[in-house]
Amino acid sequence: MIQINPEILTPLAGKYIWWKTPAEAVAMPERVIAQVMNLGDYDDVQWLAEQVGDDVLCDVLTHAEAGQFTARSWAYWHYRLGLAQVEQVPPLPVRRFQQ
Repeated sequence: MIQINPEILTPLAGKYIWWKTPAEAVAMPERVIAQVMNLGDYDDVQWLAEQVGDDVLCDVLTHAEAGQFTARSWAYWHYRLGLAQVEQVPPLPVRRFQQ
């Protein structure tokens, strides 16, 4: 689990995890960060990256759950963080059901 000061994420939690209170949302910092990475506007994304650093963003991306990222955001973050070369982005996470 990522350890981030909740005060850093609270303003973003209220904006990007609208179905929970900010206090509930920051209890799952990975979810808040992933949501900003996926849906955030330019200013919010830049601010988040400055606050948490690329290592945290890489961790969130590499441990993403199915449905957390669109294909566009998935590719962007892999390129931005140096995790993929052109045309070599890994596939999006998928849900797997056990029988």
